[in-house]
Amino acid sequence: MDLTIIIIYTLALLVIFFYSISELQLLLNYLKAKKSVDNAEKFDLNNPAEIPKVTIQLPLYNEMYVVERLLRNIAKIDYPKDKLEIQVLDDSTDESVLKTTEIIAEIRQNGIDIRHIQRENRSGFKAGALKEGLKIAKGEFIAIFDSDFMPNPDWLQHTVPYFKDSEIGVVQTRWAHLNRDYSLLTKIQAFALDFHFILEQTGRNFGRHFINFNGTAGIWRKECILDAGNWSGDTLTEDLDLSYRAQLKKWKFKYLEDVETPAELPVVISAARSQQFRWNKGAAENFKKNYLRLVKDPSASLGTKFHGFFHLLNSSMFLIVLLLGILSVPVLYIKNNNPAFSWYFNVLAGFGISTIIFFFCYYVPYTKIYGKGIKSFFSFIGMFIIFFAVAMGFSVHNSLAVLEGHFGKKSEFIRTPKFNVNTLKDSWKDNKYLSNKFSVNILIEALLCLYFAFALYSAFALNDFGLIVFHLMLFGGFGFVAFKSIFSKT
Repeated sequence: MDLTIIIIYTLALLVIFFYSISELQLLLNYLKAKKSVDNAEKFDLNNPAEIPKVTIQLPLYNEMYVVERLLRNIAKIDYPKDKLEIQVLDDSTDESVLKTTEIIAEIRQNGIDIRHIQRENRSGFKAGALKEGLKIAKGEFIAIFDSDFMPNPDWLQHTVPYFKDSEIGVVQTRWAHLNRDYSLLTKIQAFALDFHFILEQTGRNFGRHFINFNGTAGIWRKECILDAGNWSGDTLTEDLDLSYRAQLKKWKFKYLEDVETPAELPVVISAARSQQFRWNKGAAENFKKNYLRLVKDPSASLGTKFHGFFHLLNSSMFLIVLLLGILSVPVLYIKNNNPAFSWYFNVLAGFGISTIIFFFCYYVPYTKIYGKGIKSFFSFIGMFIIFFAVAMGFSVHNSLAVLEGHFGKKSEFIRTPKFNVNTLKDSWKDNKYLSNKFSVNILIEALLCLYFAFALYSAFALNDFGLIVFHLMLFGGFGFVAFKSIFSKT
């Protein structure tokens, strides 16, 4: 039994090590990208003959609190009115429909081509709505924004020109955060998303590996969507699915790190849970659906296949971390009871280099937002520890999502409630879309908090403190997630 535990523990460390190597390569790509010059040929939007027709799609489902902000912001987009169409793809089933109808009528009076499109059922969820709108879209290019996004008026000016290259199928922009400093929860989410949007997306794009349209804040060539097989609702992350199908069809993606599109982060842990579940399950579903096709593609480089593996299996790292954490406690006792094999455990300690790699990989994006300097560096250290602790705390919830994705269990597309809050003074507790349902996952998280309290006790009992920081993070992470879920909506 001891041998089995050690073997599984070692394999888990190896997986995380190779994952860290993939991130290190993306870091190197990112640093090279920052030194490169963008010489892309672009449309001249000052020349009326080069201005293409654009359709903006706004998929909605019961967005009472943000729909007005969304529509009034989109109405400010700076683009010739005769070349712009706005589709409000409204699957709402509540009174927000009436509010949406009124605002659309008001915007239309200003000469803006805006349509309110409603379906009889939510077949295919968001993917189905996008596909339905595409049938009648007038635009050659299709920009998509979720309800909590607020693109700047010049957004199309920065993105559309790149489509002069006929091989580009998608232009994706970086998410910014309207309420980054609202709470510890939003700071943690921003920390993770900044890493993805600054380092990972730029690194993969520069290295000519597959990246993903992020579901919003991007613009597609309509021909690319149709050529790749159109939107499909058979996974929970239709954006990642279509992205891989399009790139397998040899369409190029262009990522614009310096074009920000502000959006709202979930301020309630139940909302963050639903979003995390959908993203992580969807990624696992997409690995099952698309990775073998990538492996079999003779034109895809070995590097692209390597990065595609960890890109699509990114969410599965939660399962590996959970397994590693649970096994680390018996490993502590096995190590104490087998001093003859202390050399092997010293070798395993060498995998701590993965932590060092992650540290630097997260630090670089952090400096993009907060700058460099001693104060910023120590603030980063604190956020790095807190982020990974809380990420571990989410590992039970996210591991369940991953397992459902890999084993093919289907579930509905659960939307993330939006709040339209930016400061602590804003009230959100009466939000009608909040879910307070108690989950057995929360009980497991509370029990794991106690389990890692025992792990901390064991360090002192065995006089072995090699894993105490890891166990302290696990204790704190599970404690935070369980406490917030049980006693607070935030």
